[in-house]
Amino acid sequence: MNSSPAPAESGSTNDFFTLTRQRSFMFLWLGRIFTSLGGQMLMVALGWHMYELTGSAWDLGLVGLFQFAPALLLTLPAGHVVDHHHRGRILTICMAVWTLLAVLLLAATVGWGRGVPWASRDLLLLISVALGSVRAFQMPAIQALAPVLLPAPLLARGMAFNSSGSQAALIGGPALGGLLYVAGAEVVYATCVVCFALAALLIAQVRYAHEPRLAEPVTLQSVFAGVNFVWHNKVVLGAISLDLFAVLFGGATALLPMFAKDILHVGSWGLGLLRGAPAVGALLMSIWLTRNPLRSRVGALLLGAVAVFGLCMVVFGLSTSFWVSLIALAISGSMDMVSVVVRQTLVQLETPDEMRGRVSAVSSIFIGASNQLGEFESGATAALLGPVGSVVAGGVGTLLVVALWVRGFRPLAQRNTLERGS
Repeated sequence: MNSSPAPAESGSTNDFFTLTRQRSFMFLWLGRIFTSLGGQMLMVALGWHMYELTGSAWDLGLVGLFQFAPALLLTLPAGHVVDHHHRGRILTICMAVWTLLAVLLLAATVGWGRGVPWASRDLLLLISVALGSVRAFQMPAIQALAPVLLPAPLLARGMAFNSSGSQAALIGGPALGGLLYVAGAEVVYATCVVCFALAALLIAQVRYAHEPRLAEPVTLQSVFAGVNFVWHNKVVLGAISLDLFAVLFGGATALLPMFAKDILHVGSWGLGLLRGAPAVGALLMSIWLTRNPLRSRVGALLLGAVAVFGLCMVVFGLSTSFWVSLIALAISGSMDMVSVVVRQTLVQLETPDEMRGRVSAVSSIFIGASNQLGEFESGATAALLGPVGSVVAGGVGTLLVVALWVRGFRPLAQRNTLERGS
């Protein structure tokens, strides 16, 4: 008689925590949508604003470099912070700072406090430094948060579903940002303020059973534990380093204002569509992967997807047709989504929870290098080779990287399924 209530109580408790995690995952999903929507609009406006102020490919590249440098310095300590504090609260603080930065851009553009606009090249670069600093904490927190809300068997589908929402925002964000920019940069920045504020409010609702590990001292060994783990796990190292070099060489995001204005002869609306095109392909692919998760030969599929990504960059670089360029970018986005789902799932499955923040921080360094440093590389090579030469050379470089990784990371190339140790 005394034992009968116990299972019901235990079941109720389990049901409560399951429901809490499901609700939290949806809050995280919605928060990521607004984060991506606002972030993409901000990047479109920031790039176009800088190009209007200076007309320099070098300065477009500096926007990426100035975001990457602080992220490189702060990401490993940030990973340690993420592993020892509530990841949802860290992410909420990050979104609050994004909101304040968007308010600063809005104030500078409309001239609050001075009567005339005071946005300048130096201010945009300073904002870029701040954005990079916030991303150092944001990226490992958001990557390490999803696995504590989802059981391992659902992680791959959850990653694809999570990405589908973000990619939908990545489609609408650049296009909306480009269209709003026609009415003025201040309209874009004001919209970003709203998006980031909503994201902060939503992510603040995320709940999970956080167990503080504050007793562990902050040492070089603990901070660099993620680096050590990645270095000795060749599957994880191969996956994230492949993404690093592929996007470092093959990315063309920083040069899209030049292609839109000088080669394809479209305005800010065209720039928005170009920036959104990869997300269209990525969204379609993420929907497909949610319904049809990858079950075999995931290593070969990862390498093949990156190779097709490189080919798309070559086509985009040589194209003088707006529609051909859009299609090439859309296909590149679909291939990048395959890479993202495989890479993120492998990293989370192979990593113990107590180290996910630090390992995600290492992954964030690679991602940041591929994105922000890649933008600088694109701007620098475009200053030497022109935008077409820069993108085509980068696409060819991506194909060479794939060939090298097939030989250099055989455990990754031979990986069969998205299950630990398979």
